[in-house]
Amino acid sequence: MTRIMRGALGLIILLPLATLAAAAAQTHQVPSDREMIHLSFAPVVKRVAPAVVNVYSRRIVEARPPIFDDPIFRRFFGNQTPFGLPRERVQQSLGSGVLLDPDGLIVTNRHVIEGAQEITVVLADRREFEAKILVADERTDLAVLKIDAHGEELPVLELGDSDKLEVGDLVLAIGNPFGVGQTVTSGIVSALARTAIGASDYRSFIQTDAAINPGNSGGALVDLDGKLVGINSAIYSRSGGSIGIGFAIPTGLVRTVLQAASAGGRVERPWLGASGQTVTAEIAAGLGLPRPAGVLVKEVTPGSPAAGAGLRSGDVILEIEGHEVEDPQGLRFRVATLALNAPAQLTLWRAGQRRTVTAMLAPPPETPPRQVTELSGREPLSGATVANLNPALAEEIGFETTAHGVVVTAVRDDSPAARLGLRAGDIIASLNRHPIDNVALLKEQIASAASSWIIGVRRGGELITVNVR
Repeated sequence: MTRIMRGALGLIILLPLATLAAAAAQTHQVPSDREMIHLSFAPVVKRVAPAVVNVYSRRIVEARPPIFDDPIFRRFFGNQTPFGLPRERVQQSLGSGVLLDPDGLIVTNRHVIEGAQEITVVLADRREFEAKILVADERTDLAVLKIDAHGEELPVLELGDSDKLEVGDLVLAIGNPFGVGQTVTSGIVSALARTAIGASDYRSFIQTDAAINPGNSGGALVDLDGKLVGINSAIYSRSGGSIGIGFAIPTGLVRTVLQAASAGGRVERPWLGASGQTVTAEIAAGLGLPRPAGVLVKEVTPGSPAAGAGLRSGDVILEIEGHEVEDPQGLRFRVATLALNAPAQLTLWRAGQRRTVTAMLAPPPETPPRQVTELSGREPLSGATVANLNPALAEEIGFETTAHGVVVTAVRDDSPAARLGLRAGDIIASLNRHPIDNVALLKEQIASAASSWIIGVRRGGELITVNVR
């Protein structure tokens, strides 16, 4: 049998199907006989499984009856019970981790070790080590642990390139589900760059149907070359068990926390200084784009790397360093994986044409100064701690780095601000109809306020107005 193909000069070329199949097999191969179907993952598993460890964390928490959290009891007894000290109990959690350095560096999920007072790492050969935390990055839900093996040989996994994955590639998930012991499951890459999963602030997850269950968190997702391509992090489930929809953090982000561990534990991420929205079909048609793609720039911070590269409102960012971006979450992820103080190439759509610009990425600045202030006195905002929202603070708390204004960073329990319903993350937009741009102006307006207060608060994109008399 032959297949008809049209050549570049309009000639009709007849190619045997066997030739086409041979060409396709150079990249991906489907099992063609019984012997190929009986191939095993065992050689890969033997090589990589010893580098996947169990992580046990332990902390002591107060066990107090719910009645003592009642506001009436707390008014009289505070945080103590009237019958002596609160009882304590030990809370334990179980997860997995991956050895990535012979010196004993282990990457896991932050939620596995959150609040831990003691951490024990158990290797596949049952050796046990106490671990200390070098990095615990809430924004990526990644942590780096360190164990001291006293010169003993440690198995390690090689860090792979998650950007080389394709949908349909075979992968293995290794971890300790439900505490039953090290388990290997196989599947394929079901999707890439999943950004709608709220498991961290930097969302571009690898989706896989390899079974991932509680206890797998922090474990390894490896390719058939035996290289780490992701850290298993979350599942979509209605029952608590795997239904074939699991998510892993790509190694692009894993590299950033490893670099932070070698730099003293502080995670510094690059700043672009541009915010935008997903390009819809309607927007794409209006801009002359062939299809909906990229991020439509809405705001560019003056003096930012984006401004220095010439970005402006109305541009569409299509790619960063050759990687397509489909939405603001994908843009944030791509920026976070790049090097600080280094050039980044951006592909834009402007005036119906593609063009390339270069931005010199830098850390987000502390401009204006935060001026962290706890408000006090006999007024409705008393008990709230506020600060000027600059790019560095915005990055820390998960806001767009173009955000500005006065943000609430904390609210003291049982304070007037707490009773008002104020929360950390709220932005105080106005006071008595006067726009509030900075902490100094807020304090001036508080000092001059009369007996009635009209407070404008921005929360999650909505403006809330509160009247206090």
